[in-house]
Amino acid sequence: MQGTVDGFSYGLVTPLVAYLMACLGGALGLRCATRALLVAQSWRPGWLALGSAAIGSGIWTMHFIAMMGFTVDGAPIHYDKPTTYASLGVAVVMVGVGIFIVGYRGATGTALFTGGTVTGLGIASMHYLGMAGMRFNGKLEYNTVTVATSVAIAMAAATAALWAAGRVRGFLWSVGASLVMGLAVTGMHYTGMAALSVHLHATGTPTEGDSPATLLAPMLIGPLAFLLLAGVVVMFDPLMVMGKPDWAPVEHKPGVPAHPPVRHSARRTDLRTRRRVPHRDSRTPQNR
Repeated sequence: MQGTVDGFSYGLVTPLVAYLMACLGGALGLRCATRALLVAQSWRPGWLALGSAAIGSGIWTMHFIAMMGFTVDGAPIHYDKPTTYASLGVAVVMVGVGIFIVGYRGATGTALFTGGTVTGLGIASMHYLGMAGMRFNGKLEYNTVTVATSVAIAMAAATAALWAAGRVRGFLWSVGASLVMGLAVTGMHYTGMAALSVHLHATGTPTEGDSPATLLAPMLIGPLAFLLLAGVVVMFDPLMVMGKPDWAPVEHKPGVPAHPPVRHSARRTDLRTRRRVPHRDSRTPQNR
């Protein structure tokens, strides 16, 4: 029996909040990834790891906030917690692989393509693994073409985000890149949901159950708290917000030499004996 699906039980509230969470995770992750390219090698893994966790948590939170508005008429939905949290781990790890590739190889050429592909596949894997964690009296079926389209959107969004992390330095440009990334990731989610159809088992009896919001809200506390802490880190590091290096470039005024003139000492060092010897005038006595 075909199930009646409603993906907007709360109207536009869940899509808008989900979009904002995707933008927040993307903004924090991109700033951390940018910062990683401007610090010493010893600090780079830490910033890249923080960026991976921020983007992965933001995408995961976006997905399940959007799922709060998803209902199936006559079939209460529950979520398998191990599978649900496994989708979070997949998102963070695969996003991390892509970010580390770009962080150490640069946001160009093969490294950008490879990193964007791995990150995009991680986003798509998180989505469909999270959907696999749903438990209700029926089964899910997907349209192959639409699923492929959603995966392509995820890969394109991830590639664009990694390119922005390696290229964009200004704060306003970073905000714009985060907004575009949030739009692409949220669009990927709803494209994947458009590929979905639900078939209910005939033997089941329609029953009442907890709402998706009630079931998912406790699961979102941890990732939301992490994103809040990551936001605090960004706010207290103005150089990371602006995308500037730890060192400040030296500005030279016009007409002033970049280096002070070297004054020649009246005494010189004999390189063979390492002793200071008096400076001798090279002019001949008759020319003095």
